[in-house]
Amino acid sequence: MAVMITDICINCGACIDECPVEAIVDDDENPTGEEIYYVYADKCVECVGYHDSPACAEACPTEGCIQWSDVIDGMPANENRKSKGTPVVE
Repeated sequence: MAVMITDICINCGACIDECPVEAIVDDDENPTGEEIYYVYADKCVECVGYHDSPACAEACPTEGCIQWSDVIDGMPANENRKSKGTPVVE
């Protein structure tokens, strides 16, 4: 399970500050080379056990930037999760 950050990211840093498990890195550390922030799916816990919904998406000022990604086997999944590609906060 995880969330993903889309290319409409404005690199403001709000999501990084809110992530309780440090699963988000800035554009300088994005392993894909894209100039957007990046969520490590193998670290993202969708804030299960921390918040009611992913804190990164709640903090993000860019509407629809943070979306649901694939569910990762063995990782917790948010009970309010929608399908892949759907914005976490609408």
